[in-house]
Amino acid sequence: MTGLFTPQRNSTNGARPHRTTDDTPTVSPHRPRLEYFNLADLSWTDYRGFLHPVERIHTEPFGLYIERTVDNPRYHYVESWLLPELSLRATVYHLRPGHDRTQTHYLDIGDYGPCENKKWRAESHYLHVVARPGRAPELLGIDDLLTAHAAGQFDTARTHQAIERAAAVVDGLAACSHDVDRWLAGQGITLTWL
Repeated sequence: MTGLFTPQRNSTNGARPHRTTDDTPTVSPHRPRLEYFNLADLSWTDYRGFLHPVERIHTEPFGLYIERTVDNPRYHYVESWLLPELSLRATVYHLRPGHDRTQTHYLDIGDYGPCENKKWRAESHYLHVVARPGRAPELLGIDDLLTAHAAGQFDTARTHQAIERAAAVVDGLAACSHDVDRWLAGQGITLTWL
C-alpha cells in the first residue's frame, strides 16, 4: 500500500497524529511486541523479556484468561482475555481509589494463541480500541502501525489486516451500543470479569 503514512485525523476520535514541525512522525518504529504466558508456572514474560508472576491463568474453548497484580500508581490489578478467533486481547485495568471511572475495556488487535504445551504467545499489532459503555470507541496506535510499516517492520498484508480488524471491532461495538460484553456475546463469547 503506497502512502500509508498520510497526515489525517483519527476517524474515531478526531485527534491529529503527533507531528514534529517538519511533518515527520514522532513515534519510533518498533517490531510488534511479543509476550508469553505460561500456564504451568503461572508466569507472564513481557515484551522486554522480564518474567512476572500471575495470580490466575486458565483456558476456555475460546481463549486464555490472565489475572495479575501491577505496581502502578493508577491501577493495581489487570485482567486480560486472549481471544485468538477474533485476533483480540480484551483487558480491564482495576483502578486505585481516586482514579475510579466507568469500566473501560482495552481491545488490542494482534495474533494470540497457544505456541507450545501450556504456553501462549501474544503479538500486538499496534492498534487498540478503548471502549467505554455508551461512548464512541477510540482507535489508538495508528501512528505506531504506520511508522512500523514505513520502516519495513510490519508488512503490508498484516497492516491491512490490523486496520480491517480494528474497523470491524469499532463497527461491531457501534451496533451494540458500545457494549463490549454484548458485542462479544454476539460472537459466541461470554467473558467473566472480577
